[in-house]
Amino acid sequence: MSTSEVLKIDSMATSHGLTMEEYQTIIEIMGRRPNMVELGIFSVMWSEHCSYKSTRKHIKKLPTKGERVICGPGENAGVIDINDGDTIIFKMESHNHPSFIEPYQGAATGVGGILRDVFTMGARPIALMNALRFGDINHPKTRHLINGVVKGIGGYGNCVGIPTVGGETNFDESYNGNILVNAMAVGHAKADKIFYSAASKVGASLLYAGSKTGRDGIHGATMASAEFDDKSDEKRPTVQVGDPFAEKKLIEACLELMQSDAIVAIQDMGAAGLTSSSFEMASKGGTGVELELDKVPMRETGMTPYEIMLSESQERMLMLIKEGKEELAHSIFAKWDIDSAVIGKITDTGKMVLKFNGEIVADMPIAPLSDNAPVYDRPWKPTENKPELVHSERLSEEKILEQLKKLMASPNLCSRAWIWQQYDSKVGNDTMQMSGGDAAVVRIHGTEKAIAITTDCTPRYIQADPQEGAKQAVAETYRNLVAVGATPIAITNCLNFGNPEKPEIMGQIVGSIAGIAEACEALSYPVVSGNASLYNETNGKAIKPTPAIGGVGLITSVTKSVSISFKAEGQPIIRIGDMKGHLGASIYAEEILGIKGGYAPPPVNLEDEKKNAKFILFLIEHGWLTACHDVSDGGQLVAIAEMAMAGEIGCKLDIAPVVERVFGEDQGRYIITATHKSAELILSKAPEFGVTANVIGETFGDSIFYGKSEVTISELKKLHSETLPKHFG
Repeated sequence: MSTSEVLKIDSMATSHGLTMEEYQTIIEIMGRRPNMVELGIFSVMWSEHCSYKSTRKHIKKLPTKGERVICGPGENAGVIDINDGDTIIFKMESHNHPSFIEPYQGAATGVGGILRDVFTMGARPIALMNALRFGDINHPKTRHLINGVVKGIGGYGNCVGIPTVGGETNFDESYNGNILVNAMAVGHAKADKIFYSAASKVGASLLYAGSKTGRDGIHGATMASAEFDDKSDEKRPTVQVGDPFAEKKLIEACLELMQSDAIVAIQDMGAAGLTSSSFEMASKGGTGVELELDKVPMRETGMTPYEIMLSESQERMLMLIKEGKEELAHSIFAKWDIDSAVIGKITDTGKMVLKFNGEIVADMPIAPLSDNAPVYDRPWKPTENKPELVHSERLSEEKILEQLKKLMASPNLCSRAWIWQQYDSKVGNDTMQMSGGDAAVVRIHGTEKAIAITTDCTPRYIQADPQEGAKQAVAETYRNLVAVGATPIAITNCLNFGNPEKPEIMGQIVGSIAGIAEACEALSYPVVSGNASLYNETNGKAIKPTPAIGGVGLITSVTKSVSISFKAEGQPIIRIGDMKGHLGASIYAEEILGIKGGYAPPPVNLEDEKKNAKFILFLIEHGWLTACHDVSDGGQLVAIAEMAMAGEIGCKLDIAPVVERVFGEDQGRYIITATHKSAELILSKAPEFGVTANVIGETFGDSIFYGKSEVTISELKKLHSETLPKHFG
């Protein structure tokens, strides 16, 4: 390497997202300076997005084992057992930075990427979810961003034929400069047809299949590992471009090939493209890899080895094929009009050797690159404890209902129908419950079984107290699953935070992971997959900490599933769970009192969560409930209003008009309805379970009657449904 080349490589290390200390480690590993191709490979593999260098030390503390866990973190997605030889494979990932820069393609390719994580392991995708965070609803960019993201999710999911069955969308000014787009995919596979990524068979062929490689998405992983500034729009070329029709063909072709015995190992090309897929396969298999890059199908002329290895073009797979099965694989991909080519082989050298037109363009040791990847124990500062918000106020019932109307029209409680109506939620004909309830319910095709799926997180709680807030995020997904009659099994997560090099942000990360671990341990609800997305900030202003949780549960008979809607008049309304009246970090505090932050969130009692959930599942199993809804944002009156609107049936309430009791966000609570006969049984059984149960009203008429005041369901629905169309429609 000439002196000028050496100087060029040295000067480009930091522009590739590497620190000078990391660059010196690379030189020590290589025994020389890397060339440009090798530098690019090191930079993406050691990026925050791929290496988890700031979080790896802490995420090891998460509980990952359980009696139904077949495969935990470390593979493309987590795998859980749902009986009868059936498994569910699922994961959540972020596509935040690309979606802010180019909302349609960023969101669309986020959906495509998470689908590949699932079908790579042999599962047919059966459902999509998402967790979205946008800036202030009145911010000038929010309209553009939400329209692009929603169209991108719908456009990709609808075209590929996978139902988008639910999710969550929130608005907060902290996301003005950095939105969050977290996509979750769930698939179904037979336990004897699960595929893994470890490439351990030396001599076997590496087969590339899928769309041709282009220049889109180069350095996407590196871009996702840096914060934004005023020039973020200039990063648009690093955003990938998706093709859902190509993905649909790729799904079908891969699943068909998986029915043969041709595949030894398989990996999708996600972040860092061909680099990460080939490197991870060889690393997990303890082998080496040799690639002939000129054999990679390309859609652009003059592509360099650097570009080929770092491209994040979508809808591509890499698989290890058994000797003699290459033609079978080619024939199946040709049938589906998909490009395929043998581009290399697995070796016993322990090295990644890349050739281009017969010349070696990179020669790198795999194990040292993996073993010496940076793992930082970054300094962290715990979030300061906040005081309880003490606010006790008795109002007239009329005033309470006026406040309810304002809350139901507010950005974070209004109807999300404008969003989910743009998604195909029923394709496949197995969606039994979708957006608008506590959890989506999707039947396992051809059986009576179903799975329940939910996503949740309350960032204002995390901001106030990361550990307690993260416990709440896990506990709320647990309640959401229970409320539809599902036994919670496991979670995936997406840890969205600001710059981990700031001790206060790192403190949020450490606290949140500790809270997730505590809740998962107590609830026997392990983490089986996940993703960390850091540096979510612009010009030094970080997002609210948002460790989004995706939960999955099992319903053994879908006929016993319960929804949130009131079913008939004259049924008692019962609250399950204790009532203290916590208003700290609540929607009421923000929207009515004008208090944003500064106070402790409601505490989470995990023992109460377990007791109350066990009782609810007992009631659903015995068929004693006609409706069930967990109490969360806005407290019990908001939960009741949501149930009334869903069923278009009103109610008469018997609740003291004290704001902290009406709108307090105490945890672990459910609102249920039942016939009078069942209600008597419920109230008599509650003490046996150590559960608090109180009758707080009765379904009645077409209004919510509170004292001598009322609000009609039609008026409430109108207020609830108009907010998003008014801003974005």
